[in-house]
Amino acid sequence: MPVIDGVRFAAVEAGVKYAGRKDVMLAVCDPGTAVAGVFTRSATRAAPVLDCQAKLRRAAADTGAAILVNAGNANAFTGRNGVAATDAVVTAVADATGLPPARVFTASTGVIGEPLPKDRITRKIGDLVATLSPNAIGDAAEAIMTTDTYPKGAEAVCDVAGQSVTIAGIAKGSGMIAPDMATMLVYIFTDAQIGRDDLQALVSRLNDRTFNCITVDSDTSTSDTLLCAATGASGVDVTGSTAFSDALHSVMLDLAHQVVRDGEGATKFVEIAVTGAASDADAKTHGLSIANSPLVKTAIAGEDPNWGRIVMAVGKSGAAADRDTLSIRFGDVLVADRGWVSPNYEEADGAAHMTGDHIRIGVDIGIGTGSATVWTCDLTHGYISINADYRS
Repeated sequence: MPVIDGVRFAAVEAGVKYAGRKDVMLAVCDPGTAVAGVFTRSATRAAPVLDCQAKLRRAAADTGAAILVNAGNANAFTGRNGVAATDAVVTAVADATGLPPARVFTASTGVIGEPLPKDRITRKIGDLVATLSPNAIGDAAEAIMTTDTYPKGAEAVCDVAGQSVTIAGIAKGSGMIAPDMATMLVYIFTDAQIGRDDLQALVSRLNDRTFNCITVDSDTSTSDTLLCAATGASGVDVTGSTAFSDALHSVMLDLAHQVVRDGEGATKFVEIAVTGAASDADAKTHGLSIANSPLVKTAIAGEDPNWGRIVMAVGKSGAAADRDTLSIRFGDVLVADRGWVSPNYEEADGAAHMTGDHIRIGVDIGIGTGSATVWTCDLTHGYISINADYRS
C-alpha cells in the first residue's frame, strides 16, 4: 500500500474480543483535510454511526481529523451506554492528539447488543498515538477485520494536470453485507486537494455504483460506514477532474469486489448484468433480487445452471418486467431467448460455465434501455457454519 502524505496510522491489540491479534486502529490526518462519508440507513444504526453523521455536517478542516476503529464489538443496540462509550473513546483520542472532539470519527464492528469494553480501547490510545506511522496502513487494514479471511486494500495513482495524485483504501466486510448506502467499514485516503462539499458529492455518486451494488446475504448492517479523507498534501486541486473521479471509482470498486470475493463461505464471485429494463433503477432492483435469492445462490454453489430461478427472481422483484421478452445468459451461453428456452441451448454448456469461480449472469428484460450491474457470491454450508456460532 502506498504512503499517503498527510496521514499516519497505527494499530494495537486491545483485547476488545479477540486475543493475540490487532483489533483497534487509529488514523490521524493533518490540518486541511476534507472528510466525506456515507453511512447505513438502518433504523437501528449504532452510536458511532450517529456520532459520525452529526459531525460530518460541520466544517472544520483546518484542525485535521482522526479516525479510530475497533473490531469485535459493534457498540450497537447498547442504548445510552453506547453513546457514553463513544463519547469516552472520542474524548480519549481528542486529548491524546490535540484535536477537537468534533474532528474525531469512530466506528465499531462485531457483535451487536453487548456493551463496548471502552476501557480496553482508551487505555491503548497513548500507544496508538506514540506509534503513528505513514507506512502502517496495512496494520490498520488487519485491525478492522472480523470474519474476513484477509485484509482488504486497494490503491490508485492518477495524473491531474501533469501532477500525480495518490489514493489508498482499506475495507472490512464478509458477512451482513447488503448495503443501503455504504457497506461494512471502508476508509479511503488521498493526498488530493478538494473541498468537503465536492468530495461528498463525488463519494456519494460513486458509492451508488460500487458498494451499493454488492450483496453477500441481503442483511444490512447497523454499522456500515465509509469515510474518505483528502489531506490536500499534494497541492493538486482535483475539483471536477475526471481522472481523479475514475481513480477513486477504481479503488472503491476494487474494495467492493474484495468484500464479495471474501463473502462468508463463498467459493464463487458472481456478476449480474441487467439490461433492457424500464430504467436504471429497475435494472438494479432486478439485479439485487437475483443476487439476494437464496435459491439462485445455492444453485450457483452447487454449479447447477438452474435458469428457472433467475426467472423467479426477476418476477418477484417488483420492477417492471415482461415474461415474453426476457432473455438470460450464463457467460456467453444464451440460455433463454425472449420468453422461452433458446433452441440452441445445451445444459452441458450452461453447467460448464458454472464450474468456474467467476460466474457471469446476463439478463435482458427486453422492455427499455435501463441497465445496471451488481455483484454477489454463492451461498454455501460454510456461511451457516460461520454464522451459527458467531458469538461464541
